[in-house]
Amino acid sequence: MNNSTLKSLLIEYDKKRILAEELAQKNKEKLYNKFPELDNIDKKLSSLALATMKQLTQNNDKELIEKLNSDINALKKQKEEILKSIGKEAESIIPNYECKVCNDTGYIFDGKSSKMCNCLKQRIYNIEYNKANISNLNKQNFDNFNLNLYSEEVSNDKYGSDISPRENIKLILDIAKEFISNFDSPDEKNLLFTGRTGLGKTFLSSCIANELLKKGKTVLYQTSSVMLDTIINYHLGKSNSSYDIYEHLLNVDLLIIDDLGTEGINNLKLVELFNLLNARLLNSKKPSKTIISTNLSLQNIFDAYDERIVSRIIGYYNICYFFGDDIRFNK
Repeated sequence: MNNSTLKSLLIEYDKKRILAEELAQKNKEKLYNKFPELDNIDKKLSSLALATMKQLTQNNDKELIEKLNSDINALKKQKEEILKSIGKEAESIIPNYECKVCNDTGYIFDGKSSKMCNCLKQRIYNIEYNKANISNLNKQNFDNFNLNLYSEEVSNDKYGSDISPRENIKLILDIAKEFISNFDSPDEKNLLFTGRTGLGKTFLSSCIANELLKKGKTVLYQTSSVMLDTIINYHLGKSNSSYDIYEHLLNVDLLIIDDLGTEGINNLKLVELFNLLNARLLNSKKPSKTIISTNLSLQNIFDAYDERIVSRIIGYYNICYFFGDDIRFNK
């Protein structure tokens, strides 16, 4: 990971967190001017909190501490009732953080240690790895998935199937939505999208990525050729490779490998591809899934890749075969 990327992102996070908190404070001042009883309650709560701390550090009078805690709880309940009666305006005094998990700090603290929040991880992935590959996620979503681009014609001679391309893509969409719904289940299989170019494989991958990002999952997109070159460069200690990208490939929630078969297959790449796919299948840290997209037919895949890779695909992937006419000409 580029340290300058992380540094600039943390500066951005600081700015938006401070802005949210300053706006909430201004709204609080306005609201307390309208409802001065709230300010009085806060002052009483502060006074009682100080008195409680004093008792804990000095006399430790249990009965008095219980009385102070009871008074604090009563005031908190009174405050909650007032805020509830005010309605939606009361919500404005709570900072509206962009990420409700880390409160725009970029990190999650559990009292003992901290870890990077998925929102910050995803920003790094987008900048350093995904780049332009999934930059159009606002448009590449299920709402914009147009079934009318797929023919209703049933022709075994033309398409090699007893159902139409439209019926076929409907079945694939059902599989994709089940994949999203059951993403955290260890029983949910990965996805292999196979078929000629121009049939919506990459678009559907982006639709899935879009939905999982909304659920707070991390998504990393790589073409097969770039990904395998990166892994090999890392293992060979090339200066332009780092441990971070290899760790991300292993542990990202959803890894999308596009254009399998364009990587210029050799023994070293076959070994690295198997190791990556196998490691993600065996990931015990958390659920992780993979989508592989390829223009190769299943027979081509079986011919080009060794038995270990093929066995993983057959056993752990739902194979979705895209067929029909190039939808790019129907737009």
